[in-house]
Amino acid sequence: QVQLVESGGGLVEAGGSLRLSCAASGSIFRVNAMTWYRQAPGKQREMVATIITEGGTAHYGDFVKGRFTISRDNMKNIVFLQMNSLNPEDTAVYYCNFDVREDKTYRHVELWGQGTLVTVSS
Repeated sequence: QVQLVESGGGLVEAGGSLRLSCAASGSIFRVNAMTWYRQAPGKQREMVATIITEGGTAHYGDFVKGRFTISRDNMKNIVFLQMNSLNPEDTAVYYCNFDVREDKTYRHVELWGQGTLVTVSS
């Protein structure tokens, strides 16, 4: 069974940076897209950034405003989120999501990581 494992969250001061990683364990036939979402306390989950694995086209939430960069390692099925100029409004649990075709069955499924907490202090 394929799982997504996230790392890189933590506590950072306003203006600081963090780099999140999300790696897939297990066999996947194809990853179509990799996406980071976040959910702040009392708010709905929102899309932070997404990247299409073939070609590398990326899209960002409006609130990112050039501060974050999503990248991927297709060979290792890893996605990264470099976050710069963090502010307290970025405090949230960050989740990674892979849109994949399963190995052997070729079913189209979405995989979710367990979430990693990012806390930005003022």
